[in-house]
Amino acid sequence: VNVMAVSICTREAYQSMKERNIDDGHIININSMNGHSVVPQSVVHFYSATKYAVTALTEGLRQELREARTHIRATCISPGLVETGFAFKLHDNDPERAAATYESIRCLKAEDMANAVIYVLSAPPHVQIGDIQMRPTEQIS
Repeated sequence: VNVMAVSICTREAYQSMKERNIDDGHIININSMNGHSVVPQSVVHFYSATKYAVTALTEGLRQELREARTHIRATCISPGLVETGFAFKLHDNDPERAAATYESIRCLKAEDMANAVIYVLSAPPHVQIGDIQMRPTEQIS
């Protein structure tokens, strides 16, 4: 899902923009800090690999959009720990450990992510924001 869905949705978004003669659109991929570093937890190594792919796909898309001489921009937003249900899927056999993940520090919230998207979209047309890396202030890695 992290690789194929991003690829398919990107292709369809770009095609839709071309069909509607939109030359100033923006494709924003929600990535992860795990797309920039590998943490020493084997349970997330494959996840990190897929998120590294999102990092590369977004930069490749940015380059392709330049080659196509469009003004469509491509951005990754790479958050650290966001308070979602992800930890409960990651530690599905240990719900206490999953809950502790979100209780150990003050996590990012969905509205923090929304604010990052708004920031990216509010950049002037000549500004290309390639990646926003954000994590909770208290997050170590």
